[in-house]
Amino acid sequence: MAMGEIKELPKSWAMLGGDGPESYTQNSSYQKGVVDASMEMVDDGIMEKLDLKSLGFESTNDTFRITDFGCSVGPNTFFAVENIMKAVEHKHHAQFNNSPFSGFQVFFNDVTTNDFNTLFKALRSNEKYCSAGLPGTFFGRLLPRSTLHFAHSSYCLHWLSKVPKEVLDSESPAWNKGSIQCDGLKKEVTKAYSAQFQSDMSTFLEARAQEIVGGGLMVIIMGGLPDGILMSQAGIGMYYDLLGSCLIDMAELGVISEEKLDSFNLPLYYSSSKEIEEIIKANGNFSIERMDSLSHNIWKTSRETKIKVSVTGGRVVFQGLLEDHFGSEVAEKTFENFETKLDENFSIIDGAAHEHIDQFILLKRNVN
Repeated sequence: MAMGEIKELPKSWAMLGGDGPESYTQNSSYQKGVVDASMEMVDDGIMEKLDLKSLGFESTNDTFRITDFGCSVGPNTFFAVENIMKAVEHKHHAQFNNSPFSGFQVFFNDVTTNDFNTLFKALRSNEKYCSAGLPGTFFGRLLPRSTLHFAHSSYCLHWLSKVPKEVLDSESPAWNKGSIQCDGLKKEVTKAYSAQFQSDMSTFLEARAQEIVGGGLMVIIMGGLPDGILMSQAGIGMYYDLLGSCLIDMAELGVISEEKLDSFNLPLYYSSSKEIEEIIKANGNFSIERMDSLSHNIWKTSRETKIKVSVTGGRVVFQGLLEDHFGSEVAEKTFENFETKLDENFSIIDGAAHEHIDQFILLKRNVN
């Protein structure tokens, strides 16, 4: 995809901005836990798989360039980036006998409607790297060819660039009436979502392949499902069904029309490890150095903490989508009802036989 062909995502794809009590900044502890759980794997990957000599850092003063794709508002992106920089410095010192390191440039990427003002207000001024905002969808080229040494994307790529049109078409076999998600129960719906995911991932990988230098690394962390498990069988699928039931209640009360409800689906797809592995191999530009699942500490906390994280986390992620489609009053009522329903049904969701997995993928750009 050429630079001029990059398309923007809808404004509702951005997380809630600001730094107030209901902002993503204050309510992204789950995403922070994913970053924390991945740090050791990132460290190991850089130490074992990144060859700074082959990248030319022994003989030049070139700057090591990092991009966090889907950085959101913060502060999680800063934790991830700082860990990457520490690991690269450690590798440089080990590989070149503690010789001076030239430094870093970090690009923070997200959609143009992301709250970059709040993001950069939180950036500490004494950091030892040059920073820049990189607005635009990552489903397309964002940087010059072969300029990036390390790409990072955490908890973004299970978001689709759009809801598959087939699931919103009442004349299509893939019409997803009665559900707001890809629950896996109707094969035509799953096929449509899977096709959109494959298209989006292929576009993402092709864009990064052009930007990342040969021998550079990329870490992808994303929500997924165990092989052979349907979304409806996992706790996260039950969570989304519960959110959808709040909208169904309002349709039954006449607050929203049935047509309006049927035209709303979440742009989310949780792939299996096998599916994502096939997409990466088909792209052919990266070698898979590691695929693993992360252990999240949120599941070891109290019931009250898990409910709070589930409610506030859902609001900051999905409020924009609901407001954009149904209006602010309906969105507010939805989350009020959702909190009540989640408290009443949490034991069912928490006790689900299956749970989604947080996938960790380490890729290395092939040297052409």
